[in-house]
Amino acid sequence: MKAVISVTGKDNVGIIAGVSTYCAERGANIIDITQSVLQEYFAMIMLAEIDRLTVPFSQFVDELNALGKEKGLEIHTMHEDIFNTMHHI
Repeated sequence: MKAVISVTGKDNVGIIAGVSTYCAERGANIIDITQSVLQEYFAMIMLAEIDRLTVPFSQFVDELNALGKEKGLEIHTMHEDIFNTMHHI
């Protein structure tokens, strides 16, 4: 199983480190990542394997959201099944 994690906000040192550390501590393995800085704005999309999460997926989502608020970022996490269903034509 995979999750799509998107992060947006004002650029700051340590955004990738903070999100990836959180994921690693909870057993999520980042398998792909893209990020861009547009002037002072940061945007990132990560694809993470979540088969070995040490917490329930809903807790993982809520804690990432809270991490984003703490850092002044928007972090949205979506299970790949929901992502694929939303983008299926």
